[in-house]
Amino acid sequence: MTSNTGVGVTRKTLTGSNFADGRLVSIARFRHHCHRFDIVDKTRGLRIAHLIESDGPGGAERMLATMAGALQAAGCDVLVVVPERGEGWLAEQLVRTGVSIEPFALNGPVSPASVFRLEALFRRYGIAVAHSHDFTMAVYGAFASWRARVGHVITMHGGRYYAQRWRRRLALRAAVAVSGHLVAVSAKLADQLRRDLWIRRSRVRTIPNGVLFTPVEASSLRRELSLSSGDRLLLAVGNLYPVKGHQYLLDALALLAPRFPQLHVAIAGRGELESSLLQRAQELRLADRVHLLGLRSDVANLLAGADVFVLPSLSEGVPLALLEAMAAARPIVASDVGEVPAVLDAGRAGLLVRPADATALAAALGRLLTDADEARRLATAAAARAAAEYGLLRMLERYTELYEDLLSQRDHA
Repeated sequence: MTSNTGVGVTRKTLTGSNFADGRLVSIARFRHHCHRFDIVDKTRGLRIAHLIESDGPGGAERMLATMAGALQAAGCDVLVVVPERGEGWLAEQLVRTGVSIEPFALNGPVSPASVFRLEALFRRYGIAVAHSHDFTMAVYGAFASWRARVGHVITMHGGRYYAQRWRRRLALRAAVAVSGHLVAVSAKLADQLRRDLWIRRSRVRTIPNGVLFTPVEASSLRRELSLSSGDRLLLAVGNLYPVKGHQYLLDALALLAPRFPQLHVAIAGRGELESSLLQRAQELRLADRVHLLGLRSDVANLLAGADVFVLPSLSEGVPLALLEAMAAARPIVASDVGEVPAVLDAGRAGLLVRPADATALAAALGRLLTDADEARRLATAAAARAAAEYGLLRMLERYTELYEDLLSQRDHA
């Protein structure tokens, strides 16, 4: 369903995930690739539960949805435990994948009853491995798994909110102690976990997020925005929160506007800054060149219509949108924050700029908009790096090794 707000803003609400709607990859094609990596042989029949406390369209939730659908396609029996009174987004992404969904309500910040109910859930489904994502379910999942004698993996995806209170640090440290493996999605986060939880370096593994991406040959985005063949389009994908830095992208557009009178910006995401971004675009007299697309699931379609992908964030881990842009062979300009420099190979697979610096962002964007050869070179390097380091199959292979290790420990116990 599409609507227009009348201020250079186009909205599109879509449902379904990569696996549910078939837009990015077919199950049959995915199974073929799994066989090449021996993932099917290693996981067929494995009963695995993924647990997460939130179910909005964030990076951890997107990664979980993709991973759960992929494991189901590879022959696992997958259960996803979602919050009982959540948004419902995550369950919606897993429609038609065969993944089982179980709503779960936590009774409070400290709830032994919740541990017992998770234990009963694991026993009812015959779960062999439980995989918890982020702090809350890491703690509850760990102790429920310990009671049920189920292998347990913790993946931490980003923020250090667990470190804000000593009780949280102690709870997570205890959860790690009774779990088989602790995984961080970036090397920087792994170092933080080691320091915060006072654990050995060998106790934390780093497994970057991965994407399985099928580019779209013909994008509908430019037609949707009524752009002409001479218009240039910058694309950002990320929810409209201050940390994503979209305000600096608009300021950079204002600096570039005199030089590039046909330059537009499209931002896919939702959030609290929608009104202020619209107001800022009007103040800069750019309302007809700024397009807020709302929450979108057709990222491949959006990327295919863009000239340059922009990540103006003030803080990041390993953003999936960046990996998708790399896989789509888009020229990239990104903030030099978090794990982004490592993902972009220290600037060899995309230009890095100081965060919160509209002038530096505008200079880098102008460079790619005027130097087609450099833009192509960076895009090619990004695609090659995404294929080598950040593919979904590579990520699944790494996690499969952890699952196998847990099952082997159980068999020898």
